[in-house]
Amino acid sequence: MAQDLKDCSVSCKLSWDDLQAVCRRQRLVCEQLSVTKNNFSDYEVEYLCNYRNIKGREFFLVKWKGYSEAENTWEPLKNLKCPTVLRQFRRDMRLALLLANKPLDSTSLDAYSASFLLQKAKQRLKLLRWEEQLNQTCKHKGRIFVFNEVDLDGPPKDFMYISDYRIGEGVKMSQTAAGCECANCIREPVNGCCAGASKHRMAYNDNRQVKIKPGLPIYECNSWCCCGPDCGNRVVQRGIQHDLCIFKTANGRGWGVRTLERIHKNAFVMEYLGEIITSEEAERRGETYDKQGVTYLFDLDYVDDVYTVDAAHYGNISHFVNHSCDPNLQVYNVFIDNLDEHLPRIALFATRAIKAGEELTFDYKMTIDGVDEESAKMDTRFSMAGVQGTPVNPMRMECKCGAEKCRKYLF
Repeated sequence: MAQDLKDCSVSCKLSWDDLQAVCRRQRLVCEQLSVTKNNFSDYEVEYLCNYRNIKGREFFLVKWKGYSEAENTWEPLKNLKCPTVLRQFRRDMRLALLLANKPLDSTSLDAYSASFLLQKAKQRLKLLRWEEQLNQTCKHKGRIFVFNEVDLDGPPKDFMYISDYRIGEGVKMSQTAAGCECANCIREPVNGCCAGASKHRMAYNDNRQVKIKPGLPIYECNSWCCCGPDCGNRVVQRGIQHDLCIFKTANGRGWGVRTLERIHKNAFVMEYLGEIITSEEAERRGETYDKQGVTYLFDLDYVDDVYTVDAAHYGNISHFVNHSCDPNLQVYNVFIDNLDEHLPRIALFATRAIKAGEELTFDYKMTIDGVDEESAKMDTRFSMAGVQGTPVNPMRMECKCGAEKCRKYLF
């Protein structure tokens, strides 16, 4: 029996930190866990959850990493070597006292303030773990951070972060079987490279910035092309290149997304990902979403309204991007390994230079100026994406974008 199971493995129900704590508690040396005789007595603060000031001496209730809450201990300030955790706790404690209308120099915390601090500490842990999961799922250079200093909401429920389209039932996606033969696709394209093969213009300049007008399609190099991964005509497929932050807005717009780096005008920012479903399934789900007052349906109607992207339960960071009547992102249809005009990839590019710390937005009711025949085919209807608490009748939904040119109503 043991011989039959020697190559088997099962997932561990304990985290790495929990296993380290068990070894230290039992005084067991484990090289794989970096537990030695020299660090048997090392303990790491997971969070602080209460406070006392006794005759001028500060004490903090400590939750130790790898130990249960029943094993929390009161520690004097001199025992704590966690300046970042302490700074955050003091900020949270100040907020808790203000909310409870208590003096900021209180020597102990009332039940409400202590409960608030505990919830805030647990929320941060949940958001940090979610942030780690997001970055493990991502396959791109840009990191994703999560920040919520507005309320006690944790990660969204019933939502799975994905790094590529999820193909729904009834959707047929075929791969292209041809590629370019260019040595330098941007400067010396052979027969117009991949865009030329479809009788379109090259979409990017030497800096990987889009140079064609909205409404025109983008054809990137694919897996059959002779060029390598550093080709200048591979932009969207490289994924997010900037560090971005999912944050809770303070004016009732739910979650939003801001950039942590400067983004150049016409640079690629992100894809709009989700589950690709048929238009019939989209109609059915739309009725359900209307009753819930929210929807994340994006029609892939570059030529015909056959398929829709539903980002309600499966999506990427674009799931959290809010609307603005004066947006800094613009939608483009992109074709890479699939050339079916019914199944473009939806890419968001910067309409202008975007400063670090600025929120990313696009217009849910965007319209494309008629550039040529192709742009007239693109109907970018986007209905109430990411808007929570919407009434069942969405005809007069107030817009909270705050733009100078705000239309006052979303729908």
